[in-house]
Amino acid sequence: MPVNEPKYWFPAKRYGWGWGFPSCWQGWAVMIGYIALLIPGAFWFPQDQYLASYLIYVFTLSALFIVICWSKGEPPRWRWGDRDSASHPPKSNQDS
Repeated sequence: MPVNEPKYWFPAKRYGWGWGFPSCWQGWAVMIGYIALLIPGAFWFPQDQYLASYLIYVFTLSALFIVICWSKGEPPRWRWGDRDSASHPPKSNQDS
């Protein structure tokens, strides 16, 4: 990897839109922290009594996680796996 190429915490998925599993310890720390805060939230805000508070809590944590993925991850776009790379151009109907 060239020296000036950025190191992404969250690489892009091979298929679809978004990010895959973390590729470095910082990404894993963020993901584990996200999960570690989600689980106790179910006990801090019992859904039968505090459903709105729980949903706000989950939405806020998820929004923060997405912001971190967006800023520290590979730029998101739709990907088609092998057809997305330069060495494998998309097949056209004329090839048939």
